[in-house]
Amino acid sequence: MYSDNGTTFVGADRQMTVAYRSALRDPNFLNLTASDNVSWNFIPPSAPHFGGLWEAGVRSVKTHLRRVLGNHMLTFEEFSTLLCRIEACLNSRPIAPLSDTLEDYEGLTPGHFLVGSALTVNPEPSLLDLHENRLSRWQLVRHVTERFWKLWSNDYLNTLQQRAKWRKVKPPIKTGQLVLLRNPLLPPCKWELGRVTRCYPGSDGFVRVVTVKTATSEFKSPIVKLCVLPVNSEATSN
Repeated sequence: MYSDNGTTFVGADRQMTVAYRSALRDPNFLNLTASDNVSWNFIPPSAPHFGGLWEAGVRSVKTHLRRVLGNHMLTFEEFSTLLCRIEACLNSRPIAPLSDTLEDYEGLTPGHFLVGSALTVNPEPSLLDLHENRLSRWQLVRHVTERFWKLWSNDYLNTLQQRAKWRKVKPPIKTGQLVLLRNPLLPPCKWELGRVTRCYPGSDGFVRVVTVKTATSEFKSPIVKLCVLPVNSEATSN
């Protein structure tokens, strides 16, 4: 695990090290962690560019948050609630399949590392079509959250579909692979996942159309509407 030298991270590492050493006296704990080699690595001090991966994510959040807030003046409680809802959106993104089972359409998310399962929110009607002067304070927080979700999720999906240079061959989509479907109508924290059941290569051998099976339907889709999960793409290219 990699992180910067924040005092919260350093303190957590110290406390977890003490707790781990005390737990080593339990033989059952030793049997469970015998195959786990988890270590906490810190980047050099005063070198945030070493953590470019998460710093890029922080910059994306700040950019979109500044756009959706605009001239709104929120109280401390309202802004804290907004940040918590945005945090749920960020930690709901799928990064890898949970299993290789073809009938499993659930992906691994950052929320699994925080609470042990995927983050979910209560279904709520959209407020994007209402004028801001008709909204209550709570509806305003929901309205800003929805606008942030629309901007950030579209930006995140675009990063998953970045084209490589012509010298780098992009790994093709394979049968049985878990993919993320682009759907701009989904509410916050909701992602649509599916399994590729069949590929249709063209005359040049490249696959541009596939059959995708979701939990509720099965249909043909061009690959431009699909996003390969980031951990899958990295593992395939490596």
